[in-house]
Amino acid sequence: MKVLKYILTLFILCALLTACKVTYSFTGADTGNAETFQVNFFQNNADLVEPGLDIDFTNALQDLIQNQTSLNLVNSGGDLLFEGEITEYRIAPMTATAENTAAQNRLTIGVNVRYFNTLDEEKDFEQSFSFFYDFDADAQLAGAIKDEAFEVIFERLTQDIFNTSLANW
Repeated sequence: MKVLKYILTLFILCALLTACKVTYSFTGADTGNAETFQVNFFQNNADLVEPGLDIDFTNALQDLIQNQTSLNLVNSGGDLLFEGEITEYRIAPMTATAENTAAQNRLTIGVNVRYFNTLDEEKDFEQSFSFFYDFDADAQLAGAIKDEAFEVIFERLTQDIFNTSLANW
C-alpha cells in the first residue's frame, strides 16, 4: 500500500511540474524557456593553426549541449547563441631533465566565447576559456596522442562553457 501511495505522489508531482512548464535537467542546465540553440563556427585565429581544430571544437560544443539539454540545434535564429574563435594553440616545454632537455610538453588550447540568450539578455557574456594537456617530450603530437589531447581539452573547455552559460556556476 505504501508503494502505491509513493507512486501516486510521484505521478502527481510529475504532472504538476509538467503542467507548470518547469524546466529541469539532471545536468543542472537552466535553459529557461529556450527551445533552440545555435553554435556558430569557431574560426581558428591562433598563431599556430592546426588543420581541422576549428570544426572539431565547434562539433564538440554542439554535441555537449545536445547531450546535456533538450534544446534543438538550429543553423540560425537560435534562442541561445554561442560564437567565438580559437585564440590559442600552443605547445611549450614544461619540465626539464638533468640534461636540460624537455621531459614533458604542454599543449594549450584557448577559445574566446560570446554567448547570447535572446530570451534573457542579462545572461549574455563574453569570456575566454583555456585548458591544457601534458605529454612526453619524446612523443610527437600526432595520431593517438593528439586525439587523446583534443578529447581531454575539448571535454574541459566545452563543460566550462556549458557551466558558465547554462548551469550558472
